[in-house]
Amino acid sequence: MTLDDRIASIDVFSVTIPQDDAYLGGLGPGESINSAGYFVRRGNRTIYPAAMRSAVVRVTLDSGADGWGETYGLVAPDAIHALISDIIAPIIAGRSPFDVQAIWEDLYDLMRVRGYTGGFWLDALAAVDIALWDLMGKLTGLPLHQLLGGKHRDRIPAYVSGLPRPTIAEKVDLARSFVDKGYDAVKIAASVSYEGVEREIAALREGLGANVAIMLDCHWMYTPAEAIALLQRLAPYNIYFMEAPCKTEDVAGLADIAAHATVPIAAGEEWRTVYDARSRLEARAVSIVQTEMGHSGITQFMRIAHLAQAHHAKIIPHATIGAGIFAAASLQASATVLNLPYHEFQHSIFPHSAKLMNGRLECAEGYFALPEGPGLGVAPNEKFWDNARKLG
Repeated sequence: MTLDDRIASIDVFSVTIPQDDAYLGGLGPGESINSAGYFVRRGNRTIYPAAMRSAVVRVTLDSGADGWGETYGLVAPDAIHALISDIIAPIIAGRSPFDVQAIWEDLYDLMRVRGYTGGFWLDALAAVDIALWDLMGKLTGLPLHQLLGGKHRDRIPAYVSGLPRPTIAEKVDLARSFVDKGYDAVKIAASVSYEGVEREIAALREGLGANVAIMLDCHWMYTPAEAIALLQRLAPYNIYFMEAPCKTEDVAGLADIAAHATVPIAAGEEWRTVYDARSRLEARAVSIVQTEMGHSGITQFMRIAHLAQAHHAKIIPHATIGAGIFAAASLQASATVLNLPYHEFQHSIFPHSAKLMNGRLECAEGYFALPEGPGLGVAPNEKFWDNARKLG
């Protein structure tokens, strides 16, 4: 392995992630799993697989050294494979992993005039981008946070995301169990708040006390007027932020909500690039940016973070279904971001993902540990391979 190693090949794998509980809980009223293994959450009209899975890539250099990347493989993971094998791998063969940011720009330009500035194409770029940064770390012997300019923290505050229990009383009990373990922030999802968002938040505030942050993820369910009215009704409970209150394409609506809100408005998990962030930040539509490493990759994660900081917005990264690779990348990058009060902790997923990786992936007593070692600091272990299948 030398500094002048070149990209030789890229492999793509679909990985099933074991779970005890579904992140948002079991099937809701009127929901069922179809013949392809998917179901649609009626609350936010979004498709999910019955078995959680992720798309993982391995970039191999001509010396045999490899780097690992990951993106979302929840639905149609073969689409990621087709884009990488048919377009990306032949284009970047022979390039140096140290060209990572130039490679991202070159790949983005390939498809922009065809309208592919998001979705599966940008997800595929994100996975390859993460793998190239991992390789740079391995080639230099440096952890990702040093490649990115240095860390501001050795551990990262975590908020508990999701209370997958059927009743409000059980949700409060679950939230309290995390507070007792040292966590001071909890988020619920309106799309599975079957007994009512207001009742659920009122019960959480009563059960958790005044010093625990309560966050609300709306999953793009409301019109701007409905979101503003809901915020007014929730005012007595002092929520920490309202996330994704209206449809993602309604930038003006999001800005209207933010202008009327007395709490921070958060968004960004579905953004892939700094171009997505720019219009929202310039419109003052958000004051918390929730970049998702699995969609952005490291290059765009950092560009979005820098733009958010220039607009005096906070960064609270999103983190959901993954095998542990983009989680490690997100934690490494988050350590370098100055204005970052929390990172999402998917308690029903993260511990299972950690078991698929060699390396340090830990969250306890309200904090993530920073992965150690060169590059991302993690790599697939034997259990990963028990749950993986190569695509193509």
